[in-house]
Amino acid sequence: MWKRKVLKKKTRELLKLSYPRMIAVCFLIAMLTTSYSVSTTAFTLHTSSGQPETDAAFSVSIPNSELITDAIDTFLTNAHLSNWFSGSAEDILSSVIDMGSNTISVFFTALRAVYLFFAENFGTAVIFPAVSVLLVFLYQIFVNNILLIGEKRFFLENRNYRQTPISKIFFLYKLRCLRRPAWIMFCRSLFQGLWDLTIIGGFVKHYEYSMIPYILAENPKISRKDAFFLSRQLMHKNKWKFFKLDLSFLGWQILSVFTLGLLNFLYVNPYIAGCRAELYATLRRNYVLSRSARYEELSDSYLEHVPSEDELLISKALYDDSQGPYTKISYFAPEQYPVFLFSVQPPLKAVRSPLRADRKYDIYTYLFLFHAFSIFGWFLETAIHLMREGTLSQRTLPFGPWIPLYGLYGIIILLIARRLQKKPVAVFVVNAAVYSILEFAANFIYEQFTGTALRDYSEFFLNLDGRIYLGGSVAFALLGCAYVYYLAPRWSDCYMKLGRSKRIILSILLCILFAVNIGLRLSVFLS
Repeated sequence: MWKRKVLKKKTRELLKLSYPRMIAVCFLIAMLTTSYSVSTTAFTLHTSSGQPETDAAFSVSIPNSELITDAIDTFLTNAHLSNWFSGSAEDILSSVIDMGSNTISVFFTALRAVYLFFAENFGTAVIFPAVSVLLVFLYQIFVNNILLIGEKRFFLENRNYRQTPISKIFFLYKLRCLRRPAWIMFCRSLFQGLWDLTIIGGFVKHYEYSMIPYILAENPKISRKDAFFLSRQLMHKNKWKFFKLDLSFLGWQILSVFTLGLLNFLYVNPYIAGCRAELYATLRRNYVLSRSARYEELSDSYLEHVPSEDELLISKALYDDSQGPYTKISYFAPEQYPVFLFSVQPPLKAVRSPLRADRKYDIYTYLFLFHAFSIFGWFLETAIHLMREGTLSQRTLPFGPWIPLYGLYGIIILLIARRLQKKPVAVFVVNAAVYSILEFAANFIYEQFTGTALRDYSEFFLNLDGRIYLGGSVAFALLGCAYVYYLAPRWSDCYMKLGRSKRIILSILLCILFAVNIGLRLSVFLS
Protein backbone atom coordinates (compact mmCIF):
# COMPACT_ATOMS: atom_id res chain seq x y z
CA MET A 1 0.00 0.00 0.00
CA TRP A 2 1.08 3.57 -0.57
CA LYS A 3 -0.15 7.00 0.47
CA ARG A 4 -0.06 10.29 -1.43
CA LYS A 5 1.18 12.23 1.55
CA VAL A 6 4.18 9.93 1.99
CA LEU A 7 5.12 10.19 -1.71
CA LYS A 8 4.84 13.96 -1.69
CA LYS A 9 6.82 14.29 1.51
CA LYS A 10 9.69 12.21 0.10
CA THR A 11 9.62 14.19 -3.13
CA ARG A 12 9.76 17.54 -1.33
CA GLU A 13 12.75 16.31 0.65
CA LEU A 14 14.41 15.24 -2.60
CA LEU A 15 13.71 18.62 -4.19
CA LYS A 16 15.64 20.31 -1.41
CA LEU A 17 18.68 18.15 -2.20
CA SER A 18 18.58 18.00 -6.02
CA TYR A 19 16.47 20.98 -7.04
CA PRO A 20 18.74 22.42 -9.82
CA ARG A 21 19.28 19.05 -11.51
CA MET A 22 15.60 18.14 -11.42
CA ILE A 23 14.67 21.49 -12.92
CA ALA A 24 17.32 21.14 -15.63
CA VAL A 25 16.11 17.66 -16.64
CA CYS A 26 12.44 18.71 -16.84
CA PHE A 27 13.45 21.83 -18.78
CA LEU A 28 15.37 19.77 -21.34
CA ILE A 29 12.54 17.26 -21.68
CA ALA A 30 10.00 20.06 -22.16
CA MET A 31 12.11 21.64 -24.89
CA LEU A 32 13.12 18.43 -26.70
CA THR A 33 9.92 16.39 -26.50
CA THR A 34 6.16 16.85 -26.65
CA SER A 35 5.84 16.49 -22.88
CA TYR A 36 5.04 19.41 -20.59
CA SER A 37 3.51 21.38 -23.48
CA VAL A 38 2.07 24.02 -21.14
CA SER A 39 5.61 24.75 -19.93
CA THR A 40 6.68 26.12 -23.31
CA THR A 41 3.76 28.53 -23.64
CA ALA A 42 5.88 31.61 -22.92
CA PHE A 43 8.23 30.61 -25.75
CA THR A 44 5.65 29.81 -28.43
CA LEU A 45 2.63 31.98 -27.57
CA HIS A 46 1.30 34.21 -30.36
CA THR A 47 -0.08 37.60 -29.40
CA SER A 48 -2.66 37.64 -32.19
CA SER A 49 -4.67 35.14 -34.16
CA GLY A 50 -2.97 35.98 -37.43
CA GLN A 51 -0.11 34.13 -39.00
CA PRO A 52 3.26 35.54 -37.98
CA GLU A 53 5.39 36.80 -40.85
CA THR A 54 8.40 34.65 -40.11
CA ASP A 55 10.33 31.80 -41.63
CA ALA A 56 12.36 30.84 -38.57
CA ALA A 57 13.22 27.25 -37.85
CA PHE A 58 12.16 27.39 -34.21
CA SER A 59 8.75 28.92 -34.80
CA VAL A 60 5.65 27.84 -36.68
CA SER A 61 3.62 30.03 -39.04
CA ILE A 62 0.35 28.09 -38.68
CA PRO A 63 -0.43 27.67 -34.96
CA ASN A 64 -2.17 24.50 -33.83
CA SER A 65 -5.12 26.54 -32.66
CA GLU A 66 -5.61 28.02 -36.12
CA LEU A 67 -5.71 24.57 -37.69
CA ILE A 68 -8.30 23.34 -35.20
CA THR A 69 -10.44 26.47 -35.11
CA ASP A 70 -10.49 26.73 -38.90
CA ALA A 71 -11.73 23.15 -39.10
CA ILE A 72 -14.36 23.77 -36.42
CA ASP A 73 -15.40 27.07 -38.00
CA THR A 74 -15.88 25.39 -41.37
CA PHE A 75 -17.99 22.65 -39.81
CA LEU A 76 -20.13 25.09 -37.83
CA THR A 77 -20.60 27.35 -40.85
CA ASN A 78 -22.01 24.42 -42.78
CA ALA A 79 -24.19 23.65 -39.76
CA HIS A 80 -25.29 27.33 -39.52
CA LEU A 81 -23.80 27.64 -36.02
CA SER A 82 -20.87 29.92 -36.83
CA ASN A 83 -22.26 32.81 -34.76
CA TRP A 84 -21.86 30.69 -31.64
CA PHE A 85 -18.22 30.00 -32.41
CA SER A 86 -16.87 33.54 -32.49
CA GLY A 87 -15.27 36.15 -30.32
CA SER A 88 -14.37 35.01 -26.84
CA ALA A 89 -15.31 31.35 -27.40
CA GLU A 90 -12.84 31.06 -30.28
CA ASP A 91 -10.12 32.94 -28.38
CA ILE A 92 -10.48 30.71 -25.33
CA LEU A 93 -10.36 27.54 -27.41
CA SER A 94 -7.31 28.82 -29.32
CA SER A 95 -5.44 29.55 -26.09
CA VAL A 96 -6.27 26.12 -24.64
CA ILE A 97 -5.13 24.33 -27.80
CA ASP A 98 -1.84 26.22 -28.11
CA MET A 99 -1.00 25.82 -24.43
CA GLY A 100 -1.86 22.12 -24.33
CA SER A 101 -0.25 20.98 -27.58
CA ASN A 102 3.09 20.88 -29.33
CA THR A 103 3.84 21.63 -32.98
CA ILE A 104 6.11 18.59 -33.34
CA SER A 105 3.47 15.88 -33.13
CA VAL A 106 2.19 13.38 -35.64
CA PHE A 107 -1.42 14.55 -35.27
CA PHE A 108 -0.81 18.26 -35.82
CA THR A 109 1.76 17.66 -38.54
CA ALA A 110 -0.73 15.46 -40.41
CA LEU A 111 -3.44 18.07 -39.89
CA ARG A 112 -1.08 20.76 -41.16
CA ALA A 113 -0.35 18.60 -44.20
CA VAL A 114 -4.08 18.35 -44.97
CA TYR A 115 -4.39 22.11 -44.47
CA LEU A 116 -1.60 22.77 -46.98
CA PHE A 117 -3.03 20.25 -49.43
CA PHE A 118 -6.20 22.31 -49.78
CA ALA A 119 -4.64 25.74 -49.26
CA GLU A 120 -1.55 25.56 -51.51
CA ASN A 121 -0.80 24.40 -55.03
CA PHE A 122 -1.26 20.70 -55.65
CA GLY A 123 2.22 20.11 -57.08
CA THR A 124 4.13 20.15 -53.81
CA ALA A 125 1.15 19.80 -51.49
CA VAL A 126 1.45 16.03 -51.43
CA ILE A 127 5.16 15.20 -51.36
CA PHE A 128 6.58 17.56 -48.75
CA PRO A 129 3.71 17.26 -46.23
CA ALA A 130 4.00 13.47 -46.50
CA VAL A 131 7.74 13.68 -45.85
CA SER A 132 7.12 15.98 -42.89
CA VAL A 133 4.68 13.48 -41.35
CA LEU A 134 7.26 10.71 -41.78
CA LEU A 135 10.02 12.81 -40.18
CA VAL A 136 7.84 13.71 -37.21
CA PHE A 137 6.80 10.07 -36.84
CA LEU A 138 10.47 9.01 -36.69
CA TYR A 139 11.21 11.85 -34.27
CA GLN A 140 8.46 10.69 -31.96
CA ILE A 141 9.74 7.10 -31.99
CA PHE A 142 13.51 7.53 -31.83
CA VAL A 143 13.88 10.86 -30.02
CA ASN A 144 10.75 11.80 -28.10
CA ASN A 145 10.02 8.38 -26.59
CA ILE A 146 13.68 7.54 -25.95
CA LEU A 147 14.23 10.80 -24.06
CA LEU A 148 11.09 10.20 -21.98
CA ILE A 149 12.55 6.88 -20.86
CA GLY A 150 15.80 8.69 -20.08
CA GLU A 151 13.91 11.18 -17.93
CA LYS A 152 12.38 8.34 -15.90
CA ARG A 153 15.84 6.82 -15.49
CA PHE A 154 17.21 10.07 -14.12
CA PHE A 155 14.46 10.39 -11.52
CA LEU A 156 14.74 6.74 -10.49
CA GLU A 157 18.48 7.04 -9.90
CA ASN A 158 18.22 10.49 -8.35
CA ARG A 159 16.16 9.12 -5.47
CA ASN A 160 19.28 7.53 -3.94
CA TYR A 161 22.20 8.93 -5.93
CA ARG A 162 22.38 12.70 -5.45
CA GLN A 163 25.03 13.24 -8.13
CA THR A 164 23.07 11.62 -10.93
CA PRO A 165 24.23 13.48 -14.08
CA ILE A 166 21.73 15.36 -16.21
CA SER A 167 23.10 13.50 -19.23
CA LYS A 168 21.37 10.38 -17.88
CA ILE A 169 18.39 11.27 -20.08
CA PHE A 170 20.53 10.14 -23.04
CA PHE A 171 21.53 6.81 -21.47
CA LEU A 172 19.78 4.63 -24.08
CA TYR A 173 21.76 6.31 -26.86
CA LYS A 174 24.99 5.60 -25.01
CA LEU A 175 23.99 1.98 -24.52
CA ARG A 176 23.05 1.72 -28.21
CA CYS A 177 19.84 0.12 -26.97
CA LEU A 178 17.11 1.82 -29.01
CA ARG A 179 15.13 -0.60 -31.13
CA ARG A 180 13.32 -2.56 -28.43
CA PRO A 181 12.40 0.44 -26.20
CA ALA A 182 11.32 2.39 -29.31
CA TRP A 183 9.13 -0.51 -30.45
CA ILE A 184 7.52 -0.98 -27.05
CA MET A 185 6.80 2.74 -26.67
CA PHE A 186 5.35 2.81 -30.19
CA CYS A 187 3.04 -0.09 -29.29
CA ARG A 188 2.05 1.73 -26.13
CA SER A 189 1.11 4.86 -28.12
CA LEU A 190 -0.72 2.81 -30.76
CA PHE A 191 -2.75 0.81 -28.25
CA GLN A 192 -3.47 3.93 -26.23
CA GLY A 193 -4.71 5.72 -29.33
CA LEU A 194 -7.03 2.87 -30.22
CA TRP A 195 -8.37 2.65 -26.68
CA ASP A 196 -8.91 6.43 -26.66
CA LEU A 197 -11.60 5.94 -29.28
CA THR A 198 -13.69 4.29 -26.58
CA ILE A 199 -13.14 7.24 -24.17
CA ILE A 200 -13.62 5.24 -20.95
CA GLY A 201 -11.22 2.56 -22.12
CA GLY A 202 -8.67 5.23 -22.98
CA PHE A 203 -8.84 6.64 -19.47
CA VAL A 204 -8.33 3.20 -17.92
CA LYS A 205 -5.51 2.20 -20.28
CA HIS A 206 -3.72 5.50 -19.71
CA TYR A 207 -3.07 4.47 -16.13
CA GLU A 208 -2.64 0.80 -16.94
CA TYR A 209 0.21 1.63 -19.36
CA SER A 210 1.69 4.41 -17.21
CA MET A 211 4.48 2.27 -15.73
CA ILE A 212 5.88 1.09 -19.07
CA PRO A 213 8.44 3.93 -19.45
CA TYR A 214 9.71 3.29 -15.91
CA ILE A 215 10.00 -0.45 -16.57
CA LEU A 216 12.00 0.28 -19.73
CA ALA A 217 14.17 2.71 -17.80
CA GLU A 218 15.02 -0.11 -15.41
CA ASN A 219 15.30 -2.89 -17.96
CA PRO A 220 15.61 -1.66 -21.59
CA LYS A 221 15.92 -5.23 -22.92
CA ILE A 222 12.62 -6.46 -21.52
CA SER A 223 10.17 -7.96 -24.02
CA ARG A 224 7.03 -6.12 -25.09
CA LYS A 225 4.72 -8.71 -23.49
CA ASP A 226 6.56 -8.58 -20.19
CA ALA A 227 6.60 -4.77 -20.14
CA PHE A 228 2.84 -4.56 -20.68
CA PHE A 229 2.20 -7.41 -18.25
CA LEU A 230 4.26 -5.86 -15.46
CA SER A 231 2.68 -2.44 -15.99
CA ARG A 232 -0.78 -3.98 -15.66
CA GLN A 233 0.27 -5.87 -12.54
CA LEU A 234 1.86 -2.84 -10.90
CA MET A 235 -1.25 -0.77 -11.55
CA HIS A 236 -3.69 -3.46 -10.46
CA LYS A 237 -5.97 -1.83 -7.87
CA ASN A 238 -3.82 1.31 -8.08
CA LYS A 239 -5.31 3.10 -11.08
CA TRP A 240 -7.91 5.02 -9.09
CA LYS A 241 -5.34 6.04 -6.48
CA PHE A 242 -2.97 7.18 -9.24
CA PHE A 243 -5.82 9.23 -10.71
CA LYS A 244 -6.40 10.91 -7.36
CA LEU A 245 -2.67 11.60 -7.14
CA ASP A 246 -2.83 13.35 -10.52
CA LEU A 247 -5.95 15.20 -9.40
CA SER A 248 -4.10 16.54 -6.38
CA PHE A 249 -1.75 18.39 -8.74
CA LEU A 250 -4.60 20.13 -10.55
CA GLY A 251 -4.31 23.29 -8.47
CA TRP A 252 -0.62 23.63 -9.33
CA GLN A 253 -1.38 23.08 -13.02
CA ILE A 254 -4.07 25.75 -13.08
CA LEU A 255 -1.81 28.19 -11.25
CA SER A 256 0.93 27.46 -13.78
CA VAL A 257 -1.36 28.41 -16.66
CA PHE A 258 -1.58 31.95 -15.28
CA THR A 259 2.23 32.17 -15.31
CA LEU A 260 2.35 30.95 -18.95
CA GLY A 261 4.04 27.75 -17.85
CA LEU A 262 6.94 29.34 -15.97
CA LEU A 263 5.78 27.87 -12.66
CA ASN A 264 5.93 24.46 -14.33
CA PHE A 265 9.61 24.95 -15.05
CA LEU A 266 10.42 26.25 -11.59
CA TYR A 267 8.52 23.74 -9.48
CA VAL A 268 5.53 21.79 -10.82
CA ASN A 269 7.22 19.55 -13.40
CA PRO A 270 10.06 18.36 -11.11
CA TYR A 271 7.59 17.88 -8.27
CA ILE A 272 5.18 15.74 -10.30
CA ALA A 273 7.98 13.76 -12.01
CA GLY A 274 9.57 13.08 -8.62
CA CYS A 275 6.28 11.89 -7.13
CA ARG A 276 5.64 9.51 -10.01
CA ALA A 277 9.15 8.07 -9.79
CA GLU A 278 8.65 7.55 -6.06
CA LEU A 279 5.34 5.83 -6.80
CA TYR A 280 6.99 3.44 -9.26
CA ALA A 281 9.76 2.67 -6.77
CA THR A 282 7.17 1.87 -4.10
CA LEU A 283 5.07 -0.34 -6.37
CA ARG A 284 8.16 -2.05 -7.71
CA ARG A 285 9.53 -2.76 -4.24
CA ASN A 286 6.26 -4.33 -3.11
CA TYR A 287 6.01 -6.40 -6.27
CA VAL A 288 9.56 -7.76 -6.03
CA LEU A 289 9.25 -8.54 -2.34
CA SER A 290 6.04 -10.46 -2.99
CA ARG A 291 7.84 -12.56 -5.64
CA SER A 292 4.94 -12.05 -8.02
CA ALA A 293 4.90 -13.28 -11.61
CA ARG A 294 7.92 -12.20 -13.72
CA TYR A 295 9.37 -10.08 -10.94
CA GLU A 296 12.84 -11.13 -12.15
CA GLU A 297 12.45 -8.70 -15.06
CA LEU A 298 12.66 -5.86 -12.53
CA SER A 299 16.34 -6.68 -12.25
CA ASP A 300 18.04 -3.45 -11.24
CA SER A 301 18.45 -3.95 -7.50
CA TYR A 302 20.86 -0.99 -7.22
CA LEU A 303 17.95 1.41 -7.71
CA GLU A 304 16.93 0.41 -4.20
CA HIS A 305 20.14 -0.82 -2.61
CA VAL A 306 23.04 1.64 -2.60
CA PRO A 307 26.26 -0.39 -2.51
CA SER A 308 28.89 0.42 0.08
CA GLU A 309 32.52 1.14 -0.82
CA ASP A 310 33.47 -2.41 0.15
CA GLU A 311 30.78 -3.87 -2.08
CA LEU A 312 31.97 -1.75 -4.98
CA LEU A 313 35.55 -2.88 -4.49
CA ILE A 314 34.49 -6.53 -4.39
CA SER A 315 32.31 -6.04 -7.46
CA LYS A 316 35.19 -4.39 -9.29
CA ALA A 317 37.47 -7.29 -8.40
CA LEU A 318 34.92 -9.74 -9.79
CA TYR A 319 34.19 -7.61 -12.83
CA ASP A 320 35.98 -8.58 -16.04
CA ASP A 321 37.56 -5.35 -17.27
CA SER A 322 37.97 -6.71 -20.78
CA GLN A 323 34.22 -7.12 -21.27
CA GLY A 324 33.03 -3.58 -20.73
CA PRO A 325 33.94 0.09 -20.63
CA TYR A 326 32.92 1.01 -17.10
CA THR A 327 36.21 0.43 -15.30
CA LYS A 328 37.50 3.94 -14.76
CA ILE A 329 37.75 5.35 -11.26
CA SER A 330 35.40 8.20 -12.19
CA TYR A 331 32.50 5.75 -12.25
CA PHE A 332 32.99 5.11 -8.53
CA ALA A 333 32.31 8.71 -7.60
CA PRO A 334 30.31 9.12 -4.37
CA GLU A 335 26.55 9.28 -4.75
CA GLN A 336 26.60 8.10 -8.36
CA TYR A 337 24.97 4.97 -9.66
CA PRO A 338 27.59 2.24 -10.34
CA VAL A 339 26.95 2.01 -14.07
CA PHE A 340 29.47 -0.79 -14.56
CA LEU A 341 27.07 -3.02 -12.56
CA PHE A 342 24.07 -2.16 -14.74
CA SER A 343 22.59 -5.24 -16.42
CA VAL A 344 22.81 -3.62 -19.88
CA GLN A 345 26.26 -2.63 -21.16
CA PRO A 346 27.12 -0.74 -24.35
CA PRO A 347 28.94 -2.63 -27.11
CA LEU A 348 32.69 -2.17 -27.20
CA LYS A 349 32.47 -0.37 -30.54
CA ALA A 350 30.34 2.30 -28.86
CA VAL A 351 33.01 3.05 -26.24
CA ARG A 352 34.89 6.26 -26.96
CA SER A 353 37.28 8.42 -25.03
CA PRO A 354 35.55 11.19 -23.07
CA LEU A 355 35.16 14.51 -24.88
CA ARG A 356 36.95 17.59 -23.52
CA ALA A 357 34.90 20.70 -24.09
CA ASP A 358 37.68 22.96 -22.76
CA ARG A 359 40.18 21.93 -25.44
CA LYS A 360 42.10 24.48 -27.50
CA TYR A 361 41.42 24.70 -31.24
CA ASP A 362 43.87 25.93 -33.84
CA ILE A 363 42.99 28.40 -36.58
CA TYR A 364 42.27 25.70 -39.18
CA THR A 365 39.98 23.84 -36.80
CA TYR A 366 38.05 27.04 -36.05
CA LEU A 367 37.70 27.62 -39.77
CA PHE A 368 36.46 24.08 -40.30
CA LEU A 369 34.01 24.34 -37.39
CA PHE A 370 32.64 27.60 -38.79
CA HIS A 371 31.73 25.88 -42.05
CA ALA A 372 30.59 22.66 -40.33
CA PHE A 373 28.17 24.47 -38.03
CA SER A 374 26.94 26.74 -40.86
CA ILE A 375 26.14 23.70 -43.01
CA PHE A 376 24.67 21.84 -40.03
CA GLY A 377 22.43 24.85 -39.33
CA TRP A 378 21.15 24.86 -42.90
CA PHE A 379 20.18 21.19 -42.76
CA LEU A 380 18.69 21.63 -39.28
CA GLU A 381 16.51 24.58 -40.25
CA THR A 382 15.41 22.86 -43.43
CA ALA A 383 14.44 19.67 -41.56
CA ILE A 384 12.66 21.47 -38.71
CA HIS A 385 10.80 23.75 -41.11
CA LEU A 386 9.72 20.70 -43.10
CA MET A 387 8.50 18.93 -39.95
CA ARG A 388 6.63 21.95 -38.62
CA GLU A 389 5.22 23.43 -41.81
CA GLY A 390 5.16 20.60 -44.34
CA THR A 391 7.07 22.79 -46.82
CA LEU A 392 10.67 23.69 -47.55
CA SER A 393 11.97 27.00 -46.24
CA GLN A 394 12.02 29.67 -48.93
CA ARG A 395 14.82 31.58 -47.18
CA THR A 396 17.28 28.72 -46.72
CA LEU A 397 16.54 26.49 -49.73
CA PRO A 398 17.72 28.49 -52.78
CA PHE A 399 21.33 29.09 -51.72
CA GLY A 400 22.23 26.30 -49.36
CA PRO A 401 23.83 24.74 -47.62
CA TRP A 402 25.24 27.58 -45.50
CA ILE A 403 23.73 29.79 -42.79
CA PRO A 404 26.70 31.92 -41.68
CA LEU A 405 24.90 33.05 -38.52
CA TYR A 406 25.30 29.52 -37.14
CA GLY A 407 29.01 29.41 -37.88
CA LEU A 408 29.69 32.84 -36.39
CA TYR A 409 27.61 32.00 -33.34
CA GLY A 410 29.46 28.70 -32.93
CA ILE A 411 32.92 30.30 -33.03
CA ILE A 412 31.97 33.01 -30.53
CA ILE A 413 30.50 30.63 -27.98
CA LEU A 414 33.50 28.31 -28.27
CA LEU A 415 35.80 31.21 -27.43
CA ILE A 416 33.64 32.44 -24.56
CA ALA A 417 32.43 29.15 -23.05
CA ARG A 418 35.80 27.41 -22.89
CA ARG A 419 36.47 28.82 -19.43
CA LEU A 420 32.89 28.15 -18.29
CA GLN A 421 32.48 24.57 -19.51
CA LYS A 422 32.25 23.21 -15.94
CA LYS A 423 29.25 25.49 -15.35
CA PRO A 424 26.59 24.38 -17.87
CA VAL A 425 23.98 26.81 -16.56
CA ALA A 426 26.37 29.71 -17.15
CA VAL A 427 27.16 28.35 -20.62
CA PHE A 428 23.42 28.19 -21.39
CA VAL A 429 22.86 31.80 -20.30
CA VAL A 430 25.88 33.03 -22.27
CA ASN A 431 24.71 31.14 -25.36
CA ALA A 432 21.25 32.71 -25.15
CA ALA A 433 22.75 36.18 -24.77
CA VAL A 434 25.22 35.76 -27.65
CA TYR A 435 22.57 34.46 -30.03
CA SER A 436 20.11 37.22 -29.08
CA ILE A 437 22.71 39.90 -29.79
CA LEU A 438 23.76 38.30 -33.08
CA GLU A 439 20.24 37.83 -34.43
CA PHE A 440 19.15 41.30 -33.32
CA ALA A 441 22.17 42.81 -35.09
CA ALA A 442 21.63 40.70 -38.23
CA ASN A 443 17.96 41.65 -38.46
CA PHE A 444 18.72 45.33 -37.79
CA ILE A 445 21.44 45.52 -40.46
CA TYR A 446 19.27 43.68 -43.00
CA GLU A 447 16.40 46.09 -42.40
CA GLN A 448 18.70 49.10 -42.85
CA PHE A 449 19.87 47.88 -46.25
CA THR A 450 16.61 46.43 -47.61
CA GLY A 451 13.85 48.20 -45.72
CA THR A 452 12.19 44.85 -44.95
CA ALA A 453 12.46 42.48 -42.00
CA LEU A 454 14.69 39.43 -42.35
CA ARG A 455 12.66 37.62 -39.69
CA ASP A 456 9.69 39.26 -38.01
CA TYR A 457 8.86 37.96 -34.53
CA SER A 458 6.39 40.71 -33.65
CA GLU A 459 3.53 38.19 -33.43
CA PHE A 460 5.27 36.25 -30.65
CA PHE A 461 4.98 36.88 -26.95
CA LEU A 462 8.14 38.23 -25.25
CA ASN A 463 9.78 39.57 -28.41
CA LEU A 464 12.17 42.53 -28.63
CA ASP A 465 11.18 44.96 -31.37
CA GLY A 466 10.15 42.00 -33.51
CA ARG A 467 13.81 41.09 -34.16
CA ILE A 468 14.30 38.38 -31.52
CA TYR A 469 11.98 36.39 -29.26
CA LEU A 470 12.43 34.27 -26.17
CA GLY A 471 11.64 30.92 -27.78
CA GLY A 472 14.33 31.29 -30.44
CA SER A 473 16.94 32.38 -27.91
CA VAL A 474 16.21 29.41 -25.63
CA ALA A 475 16.24 26.93 -28.54
CA PHE A 476 19.55 28.28 -29.79
CA ALA A 477 21.01 28.23 -26.28
CA LEU A 478 20.24 24.51 -26.05
CA LEU A 479 21.71 23.95 -29.49
CA GLY A 480 24.77 25.94 -28.44
CA CYS A 481 25.28 23.75 -25.38
CA ALA A 482 25.11 20.65 -27.59
CA TYR A 483 27.66 22.30 -29.88
CA VAL A 484 30.07 23.23 -27.08
CA TYR A 485 29.90 19.93 -25.18
CA TYR A 486 29.48 17.41 -27.97
CA LEU A 487 29.33 18.51 -31.61
CA ALA A 488 32.43 20.71 -31.79
CA PRO A 489 34.70 18.25 -29.90
CA ARG A 490 33.41 15.31 -31.92
CA TRP A 491 33.73 17.12 -35.26
CA SER A 492 37.20 18.37 -34.40
CA ASP A 493 38.26 14.79 -33.52
CA CYS A 494 37.16 13.65 -36.98
CA TYR A 495 38.88 16.65 -38.57
CA MET A 496 42.15 16.01 -36.75
CA LYS A 497 42.27 12.46 -38.05
CA LEU A 498 43.08 13.93 -41.47
CA GLY A 499 46.67 14.76 -42.23
CA ARG A 500 47.78 18.38 -41.94
CA SER A 501 47.86 18.89 -45.72
CA LYS A 502 44.37 17.39 -46.12
CA ARG A 503 43.03 19.61 -43.34
CA ILE A 504 44.40 22.72 -45.04
CA ILE A 505 43.03 21.69 -48.45
CA LEU A 506 39.59 20.94 -46.97
CA SER A 507 39.47 24.32 -45.21
CA ILE A 508 40.48 26.19 -48.37
CA LEU A 509 37.95 24.27 -50.47
CA LEU A 510 35.16 25.08 -48.01
CA CYS A 511 36.12 28.76 -48.08
CA ILE A 512 36.00 28.82 -51.90
CA LEU A 513 32.58 27.17 -51.98
CA PHE A 514 31.34 29.53 -49.28
CA ALA A 515 32.58 32.55 -51.27
CA VAL A 516 30.73 31.28 -54.37
CA ASN A 517 27.61 30.82 -52.25
CA ILE A 518 27.82 34.39 -50.94
CA GLY A 519 28.44 35.69 -54.47
CA LEU A 520 25.30 34.01 -55.76
CA ARG A 521 23.25 35.45 -52.92
CA LEU A 522 24.57 38.96 -53.53
CA SER A 523 23.93 38.76 -57.27
CA VAL A 524 20.31 37.79 -56.68
CA PHE A 525 19.94 40.43 -53.99
CA LEU A 526 21.37 43.23 -56.16
CA SER A 527 19.31 42.21 -59.16
